[in-house]
Formats: sequence, structure tokens, C-alpha cells
Amino acid sequence: MQLPAEAVAATVLIEVVRISALPAKRGLPYPGTVVAHWAGSEVTDALALIENLPGSEQHRCGFAPGWSVRAYEDSLDLALFEAAFCFSCDEVRMHGTVVPPVLATQFFDADTPPAQALLALFREAAL
Repeated sequence: MQLPAEAVAATVLIEVVRISALPAKRGLPYPGTVVAHWAGSEVTDALALIENLPGSEQHRCGFAPGWSVRAYEDSLDLALFEAAFCFSCDEVRMHGTVVPPVLATQFFDADTPPAQALLALFREAAL
């Protein structure tokens, strides 16, 4: 999966969100509960894992994401990006101040070890 390089370099904090619904409008934050904050090496490891998600073909399930990550820089003002993951249809939708349109919708293979490791991190964060 491709993340905006400038966002990866600038991210100092990631919020992990257990999504409860779709946003009212595309580009708004996904509603849900923030279950964890990752900083330091957790940020580096999580972003590396996300970037190593292998691509996949588009599948249709209606896009029902269960998890998202919100990446923040030092100011902790607006999210650099939010990426919402649907492990049923293998789709990621991303938006934010540094996300070009070409990266807004991507597909990953949810059955691969990197995707399963990411899902395990999300689930562990919610405990």
C-alpha cells in the first residue's frame, strides 16, 4: 500500500479507531472510539507494516471498515491522513491534508501475513 511519503516522515502519533459507522460525508473522520495512541517505534512499525501490505484486486462487500488509523504531526492539530481498512473487501480509503486523489482508494490482500499482523495489532489495541 502506498502512503504519502511526507506524511510518513512527519507522523509522530497514530490514533487507532474502532469504527462504528461511515462518516456522513466523504472526507470527514470516521466515527468511532479511539482505542489506542501509538508513538515512537510503534508509529514506525505500524507505518512500515501498512506500507508493506500487498496489493489486491477490488472486491465488493459494500465497504464496511472496522478500523482506521489517524496520523498526526508534532502540532497534533489536524490529521495528516486517516486510513480506514475493510478486511472483508480488501479496501482502504484514505483522506487528509496530504493525501493526493490517486492514493484515496487502494486495495490490499487481507489474507496475507502483513494484513493479518495489522489486524492483530488493531485487535490488541482494543483490549
